[in-house]
Amino acid sequence: MLEKGYRKLRWKIIAATLCFSLIPLFVLGFTIYYQFRESYTAKIMQNLRALAENRRNAIDLFLDERVSQLTTLAYTQSYSQLQDEQYLKKVFALMQLRSNSFVDLGIIDQDGNHVAYSGPYKLKGLNYKNEEWFHEVMLRGVYISDVFMGFRKFPHFIMAVMRREGDRSWFLRATIDTSIFNALVKEAQVGETGDAFVINKENILQTTPRFSGSLLSVAPYPRYSPSSSSRAEELKANGGQILLATTSFKNKEWLLVVQEDPTVELLPLFHARNMAILLFIGGIFLITTGAVLVARAMLQQLIRADREKAILDASLMQSSKMAALGKMAAGIAHEVNNPLAVIKEKVGWVKDLLVEEDIAKSENFKEFQDAMTKIENHVERAKKVIHRLLGFARRMEPVEEKVDINKILSETIGFLENDARYKNIEIKTNFSEKLPETISDSSQIQQVFLNILNNAVDAIGKDGEIQIRTNCVLKDKEIVVCISDNGPGIPNEMLQRIFDPFFTTKEVGRGTGLGLAISYSIVEKLGGRIMVASEIGKGATFTIFFPVRGE
Repeated sequence: MLEKGYRKLRWKIIAATLCFSLIPLFVLGFTIYYQFRESYTAKIMQNLRALAENRRNAIDLFLDERVSQLTTLAYTQSYSQLQDEQYLKKVFALMQLRSNSFVDLGIIDQDGNHVAYSGPYKLKGLNYKNEEWFHEVMLRGVYISDVFMGFRKFPHFIMAVMRREGDRSWFLRATIDTSIFNALVKEAQVGETGDAFVINKENILQTTPRFSGSLLSVAPYPRYSPSSSSRAEELKANGGQILLATTSFKNKEWLLVVQEDPTVELLPLFHARNMAILLFIGGIFLITTGAVLVARAMLQQLIRADREKAILDASLMQSSKMAALGKMAAGIAHEVNNPLAVIKEKVGWVKDLLVEEDIAKSENFKEFQDAMTKIENHVERAKKVIHRLLGFARRMEPVEEKVDINKILSETIGFLENDARYKNIEIKTNFSEKLPETISDSSQIQQVFLNILNNAVDAIGKDGEIQIRTNCVLKDKEIVVCISDNGPGIPNEMLQRIFDPFFTTKEVGRGTGLGLAISYSIVEKLGGRIMVASEIGKGATFTIFFPVRGE
């Protein structure tokens, strides 16, 4: 139950540490990453929008220059000059020397008839009166068409300029080289995954995209209305996320669309995110490890404090009991000594009478004399027991005095010899004759020996042997006492807990689990140490080290 309480406390400490450490770390990391992502994405969008606008301006300039070329030609040359096909071819050749951006050049009269043509197709004589671009140029004067198939059955777009000469109108019409126009658009493509293309107001592709869609097909993107401002956004298309920037042309209802793959453009952001995740995981690991180690250290300190408190409480209780026992022993010794003195005196008197009176001639004289001698011997034995009891009682108060370890062991053995003899347990001693005296507390040392010897007797039960050896290690200035028994031994899993308060290997009701804990505490307070070694089936050995101290 106690260990379960410690485990619950440990998990509470770990949980509290992790909560107060990881939650702020997570909030801070998420906030920093979110701000960085927003700022970085805004920067990417700004750069994408700037790229689209710069490319649109370049294309606008290209179209304006081509329109200017046609307008200049139309208003510097007369209809009669340009309807001469040979003259028209010379003019077209001069135009191509400067820009080389036209495919052909033609003159159309006000009825839509193609009266002169210079180019690779056979378009002279065709009538364009019903064509959409023809009506648009009559309304506007200058017109750039969408891409269409036309009579040549090939995708192209044209520019046309109308001029009035008196009551007659005529048109100068040119086809733009789509390869040059497409090259201008594709210069907005970035990297291996970028794309750029042009769509009209009907969302029809006017150039060929790099990856999806084909010329004159519907673009797989939302329909945008022409706007004076550019826009950049992230949206889902073709089964994934894309970055898209759109911008309108100045003189044509077209949109330039620049597309980029966010996995490429936002790659530094993803690297930063992955690094942040790794750092966060590393932080979690370090914080968790630290929390576990701190909780373990705190718990070990708490367990140590609880054990010390339990030992202290047990020691105080034991000291109180021993003090009471000492007083009781002194009283009992005093009360018993008086009758023993009387018995001894009367035994002496009876022995004198046996010698002086005629009883000496009695047939039972020898038996009387033997009986008196036995009574006298047992009285002496009882007096010795009372003497030891008085000595034990006088040493209840802690004192510092010269201590003879061999003598204390002999006295302690005297307390247990009857019990040991009854259980057929032999106590063998091997005391060092050169054992020095030390300054210590004899009563507390005797309590340690008494606890260990009692445990040895209980462990053996019957028919066994206890060996007690003393020695002095001059090098370390220590007195060594080894107490061994040939009992059943102590299991390895119990050895680490043998000195814990309230831990016992005895049957329920036969041990309190305080004897060895108190002994361990006493030896440590006296500046010594105690060790235990055991092997199952061969017994246990307790080794106690006492420092050699002089006055």
